[in-house]
Amino acid sequence: MTGNLFNTLPDASRDEITEILARGNEVRIERIVSCGQSSPDGFWYDQSEHEWVALLAGSARLELQDPEQCLELTPGDHVLIPAHRRHRVAATDPDIETVWLAVFYSDG
Repeated sequence: MTGNLFNTLPDASRDEITEILARGNEVRIERIVSCGQSSPDGFWYDQSEHEWVALLAGSARLELQDPEQCLELTPGDHVLIPAHRRHRVAATDPDIETVWLAVFYSDG
């Protein structure tokens, strides 16, 4: 199957849109489209999987704990978030779509 990550972007003006592009036994690849969304106040992701995420378009600010880190992401930036490292999306660009490519995986 072929496709283009930027063709026919879903309308994320009201809600962030997550699409699973591929999955296997220990891996899942998602395209996430945001437009101004952020994690709810006080909410932190605490996932059992590792997450490698690349920002393809737009901009975003990620906050991570243990140690505290604030990352301003622009197109081309990527980060590996180890399993159980608490993190949240503090902001995404409200004027244009922010497109993420996220790879979730386990150690097996």
